[in-house]
Amino acid sequence: MGKLIYVTNVSLDGYIEDERGAFDWFPTDDEVFAFTTDLLRSVGTFLYGRRLYEAMAVWETDAALAAQSDLMADFASAWQAASKVVYSTTLAAVSTADTRLERRFDPAAVHELKVTAGSDLTVGGANLVTQAFKAGLVDECQLFVLPIVVGGGKPGLPTGMRADLELLDERRFRNGVVHLRYRPRAVNDSPVRSLAALA
Repeated sequence: MGKLIYVTNVSLDGYIEDERGAFDWFPTDDEVFAFTTDLLRSVGTFLYGRRLYEAMAVWETDAALAAQSDLMADFASAWQAASKVVYSTTLAAVSTADTRLERRFDPAAVHELKVTAGSDLTVGGANLVTQAFKAGLVDECQLFVLPIVVGGGKPGLPTGMRADLELLDERRFRNGVVHLRYRPRAVNDSPVRSLAALA
């Protein structure tokens, strides 16, 4: 059985895009890039919303990216090796190999994907991630927290819901980025909820 992992870059104030919809403020760093590539190698399937899929598809459709350096070639190879499932009501067709287009997010189908998977899955795209969290399907949340405050934009984590998390691991990089790895606590495991039950 595979885990469903949410992996994203996020500003210190919690945004994956600024108010202009841009994310070009992410720092370029070989150490972080290599770490991210190693993370992707353990993933068998990417679950994407349309916008994130279109942004990532260039790692297969634009050969010039991989040709820029060994690091970029390694990332492209890791990305292309995984299957992709894209959730979109508007996308006419996919542009990459081993990619399936779905019109709606079906929690039961994603649960079945996890059960039958031989390796982990990741989920990305704000709307898709919110649906996965609300369905209780996310097993880990991995955040690359960037040393920048953007002041507003698209939140990196779902709003309008509560999720108690347990810190599993952390790593600091030389450029100020911090990688945080969490897993959601079961309701009965939450110390906050347990104390409330005793009151």
